[in-house]
Formats: sequence, C-alpha cells, structure tokens
Amino acid sequence: MNYQIKEKDKFKYLEEGEGEPLLLLHGLFGALSNFADLIEHFRQTHKVIVPMLPLFELDIFHTSVGGLQKHVHKFIETMGYNNIHLLGNSLGGHVGLVHVLKYPEKIKTLTLTGSSGLFENGMGDSYPKRGDKDYIRKKTEVTFYDPAMATDELVNEVFEITNNRIKVIKIIALAKSAIRNNLGEELNHIKQPTLLVWGNNDIITPPFVGEEFKKLIPNSELHFVDKCGHAPMMEVPEEFNIILQNFLQKHS
Repeated sequence: MNYQIKEKDKFKYLEEGEGEPLLLLHGLFGALSNFADLIEHFRQTHKVIVPMLPLFELDIFHTSVGGLQKHVHKFIETMGYNNIHLLGNSLGGHVGLVHVLKYPEKIKTLTLTGSSGLFENGMGDSYPKRGDKDYIRKKTEVTFYDPAMATDELVNEVFEITNNRIKVIKIIALAKSAIRNNLGEELNHIKQPTLLVWGNNDIITPPFVGEEFKKLIPNSELHFVDKCGHAPMMEVPEEFNIILQNFLQKHS
C-alpha cells in the first residue's frame, strides 16, 4: 500500500485511521516499509502516526538521541495528540524512552522492540569503505533471523545512505550518542504500562537486554518471539500484531 506523506510546519509524517494515537518511531536505518503490516492492521482501530525522524537533517551538534527526542516533542505539541500509545524500534525505542522520561503527560502506553538505551551491538567498530556493497548486505542480514529478509530493495536503501559521506558521519554520531546515553539509572521512573517484544535471535540488542528492561521498568511485560531478530514487526508481523493488539486492548 502506498501511503501519503503529509507535511505540517517542518514536520513530515504519515497518519492513517481514526482512534487513539499509535505513534511509531523508526530506527537508524528505518523506513515506512518497516511498519507496513503494523500500519495496515492498526489503522482499523487507531490513528497510526509515523513521524519521519530527521536522522540526516539536524546539524551535527543536535544529531543525537536528545536532538531526535526534541523533534518528536515538538511534533506532538504541534499536532496536539493526547493519550498516545508510543512504540519504538531500535534507536526509535531509545528516543521514545527519553521522551517518556521527560514528558510523560501525554503518553498512555509504551512499546519497545529491539530498543537501544541499555546495550547494543552497533554497525561494528570498523566502518566500511564507501562502495562496499557486500559488507552492507552482510550487515543488513544480521538484523534478521532469516537473511532473506534483507531484500535487494532494503540493501540498496542502506547502501545509498552509507555511500554518502555526510550521512555516514551522522550515523556514527547517532550510534555513539545512543551508546553514551545509557538510561539504566532512570528507567524505574517510567509509570506507563510498557510492552517489551524481543526477538530470541536478536544479535544487535540480545534477549538479555529485553530481560534487563523488564527488570528496570516497573509496570512492564516481556514477550520473546522465536526465529526472529532485531525487527519483530517486520520479521514476524502477525505474531507481533497479536501481542500488541492484546496489550493495547488491555489499556484502551
């Protein structure tokens, strides 16, 4: 399905359906395609919103988890959303966590899947020479349990990003910011009901990270999904949607 990207002020976003807001935050190499099945399923019951995070548009000093969180906060204020069900994957989960800790008032529930904020294996210490497509394919495949999920289209998207010097600098800045910004000490302040969905085969934020989040976030529940890597909503969409639907119904 082709979605219409809307624009308001400086914000670009997708908004589909009616109901309580379900706001989705994508990760470092995220795109709308990551959430395709989720959007299709939940637009029947919720207003599904995906702000396009300005991963490469912020100046280098604000290219950080905090800079992205400020963007999300301004977006929510501009749009006037309330009672938000906030969901983040990978870096998007980290941004969501910082937002809930700073501005809890409008957030009704939080869902994290493969989130950074405690520990993550990044793209690795060595960054590829630009133009090394095989390296990019291998790194993209590591995201998933099933390497076939790293389609040519997805690999090309990542390759295009990593082939741009400025974008590479900003990716490294964001990755370093995520590692520096460890939230272990603060997670016990989160009051919102929190759903944690983790792939049993996640290499980037391994299962012990999900368990640690469960231990540190007071009102949280943890679901592991078999044969699944770092992006459950992409790799096992039906199972992911059922877990999320049950959670949202409980807290609607």
